[in-house]
Amino acid sequence: MTNSSGRTADRPQTIGFILIPGFALMCYASAVEPLRAANLLAGRDLYRIRHFAPNGISARSSSGADVAAAPLPSRRDGLDVLFVCAGGNPSDWHYPSVLATLRHLAREGVRIGGISGGPYLLAEAGLLDACEFTIHWEHIQAFREVFHRLKPKQTRFVIDGNRITCGGGVAPLDMMHALIAEAHGRDFAGEVSDWFLHAHISASLAPQRGSTPQRHGVTHSALVTVLEKMETSVEHPLDRTAMAALSGVSPRHLDRLFQEEMGTTFLATYRRIRIAQAHRLLQQSPLSISEIAFATGYSSPSHFARAFRAETGVSPTRSRSR
Repeated sequence: MTNSSGRTADRPQTIGFILIPGFALMCYASAVEPLRAANLLAGRDLYRIRHFAPNGISARSSSGADVAAAPLPSRRDGLDVLFVCAGGNPSDWHYPSVLATLRHLAREGVRIGGISGGPYLLAEAGLLDACEFTIHWEHIQAFREVFHRLKPKQTRFVIDGNRITCGGGVAPLDMMHALIAEAHGRDFAGEVSDWFLHAHISASLAPQRGSTPQRHGVTHSALVTVLEKMETSVEHPLDRTAMAALSGVSPRHLDRLFQEEMGTTFLATYRRIRIAQAHRLLQQSPLSISEIAFATGYSSPSHFARAFRAETGVSPTRSRSR
């Protein structure tokens, strides 16, 4: 019997994980545990799991747990899918051997996937140029600053042929449900999800983050419109008058909405959103402080430094060194 991906269903599928030091245990467990549960529920091996690390010995997670691993594979050797699981700071991910491995195995027909920050490394390897993909929302701005031509989708996961990408957190539970259903049917995939009390299975296109009203604790539609625009116009901020016009209220009414629903001002909220973006870029991108200043809408590095210190209590340089 052959499944929808063309693989013989009677043969166990071999899934590999390249664990980049600093990977999140949550992401890794959400991806690997459904495979273990599938074997248990089926009473036989549907999946074989292999672990690889750049140093060929082990990889340490962000919480300090070590996972034993083998050297990076030099050939396909039965691998059906190979995921890269990465977390933390993309500017620290200098792994030419991982990029070479991904390119080589992709040429051999292995399905290549990325979990959380893993798609960043797939992009570095040139494996996302012609497909749809996603990445953890925390890395999106740093990703866009480096890979200008690539446009990540802000969805939980994307399966596009031989490329599989996932936003991280618990989203791999949803992704693995889809992959198990692809190989063994939806009913069996449902049994696996039930095993983890995973009653609500999110679709691929479901958003990674809570809605704007949930994240900011607001209800007024005009305020929601302005906050969403603030988050997508960090590099080229709009003034209060333009934002009011966009939301269909007067500037004075917009001021009242910010004070009544958020207890703050338009300018303070916009500054907080821009500085939060700058903080992520300082931690996760190789951009200079001057480049980050311009990427977050500041006219000069000195203006940016003053705003950053006023909001966080430290300078951009100090924040990056931490």
